[in-house]
Amino acid sequence: MRIGIVCYPTVGGSGVVATEMAQELAQRGHEIHLLSYDRPGRLRRGISGLRFHQVQVSAYPLFRYPPYDLALATRMLEVREEAKVELFHVHYAIPHAVSAFLARSMCAPEACLRFVTTLHGTDITVVGADRAYMRPTRFAIEQSDAVTTVSQFLADETRLVFGVRSPLHVIPNFVDTERYKPGTNGRWYQRADEERILVHASNFRPVKRVADVVRAFAAIQRQVKARLLLVGDGPDREHALAVASDLGVQHRVEHLGVRDGIEDVLADADLFLSASETESFGLSMLEAMSCGVPCVSTRVGGVAEVLGDTGMLTAFGNPDAMAQAALPALTDAERHRRLSDAARRRAVELFGVDQVLQTYVDLYQQVIAQPARPAVGGATR
Repeated sequence: MRIGIVCYPTVGGSGVVATEMAQELAQRGHEIHLLSYDRPGRLRRGISGLRFHQVQVSAYPLFRYPPYDLALATRMLEVREEAKVELFHVHYAIPHAVSAFLARSMCAPEACLRFVTTLHGTDITVVGADRAYMRPTRFAIEQSDAVTTVSQFLADETRLVFGVRSPLHVIPNFVDTERYKPGTNGRWYQRADEERILVHASNFRPVKRVADVVRAFAAIQRQVKARLLLVGDGPDREHALAVASDLGVQHRVEHLGVRDGIEDVLADADLFLSASETESFGLSMLEAMSCGVPCVSTRVGGVAEVLGDTGMLTAFGNPDAMAQAALPALTDAERHRRLSDAARRRAVELFGVDQVLQTYVDLYQQVIAQPARPAVGGATR
């Protein structure tokens, strides 16, 4: 198949999933065209069958905010015409699904554009729920040839917020279990240094509550010798590091910044911490699970669908409860082994790349086979 994939290039889950999907599909023989306004961080070079198309936005003085959605629609139409793309898969509703609809509206009648929209979370729970974006988000969902969500929680939330009646396909995120696997240096009870290594990875937005992760770590560190590795970057970085300083644990907290992949960090970690206010899936936690790393998370959104009984869930906004939930796994070697083995097994059995990608391929084929929706306006030149 010839597939176009549209995403944000940032380190958030939607951009990571879309980029990894593009690479995996290309390696399986499909012709993939990846579109974004910048090169995604996880996009590797030299993959046969994968081409990146950067969307250029003209900054005219008349525009206070450059109209990326219009530039994207034009580029999608160009790629459709040049590469004979059979279907676009857009990740995140606003503006990508709206741009896809606009591109379809500009198509010639005999070259109609089909698109699948994947909802990842904040495009529904935060952006889409904003009054300014609610109606275009609902419209984009309704105009999509198929819509997927990364968790049952998000499917239910989408129906609740937007009153969507069309089918929503729940297809979880995936992980490359051969790339993300337990390391060779072992856990704290196998290393010469019994220091516990805790990890948090995110885009450091306010919804991720990174400062609460630091607060939970400070409470843990009072009980066991530990170090916290912060992976990623974003607006709350300085606040989180300031909290570490205020609590006197700044020498035990390391900010590693944005990394192309965190498998090398996770491979020998002992625990993953997440304190999010909302989390429709939790891709970083899945990557940790694949590395055999137990997770402690707030009980929000679709996290329980990911962790199952392999991790510990606590109430939102309670760092002390997170610390108390983490301590048994950091002090009882046998308990940690059981959780580690269960996390790895769950990742392999439910979220492996092959089974999830095949579900998407099956959906693509269904969409391509069904009658195309007519273009609204007709060809423009």
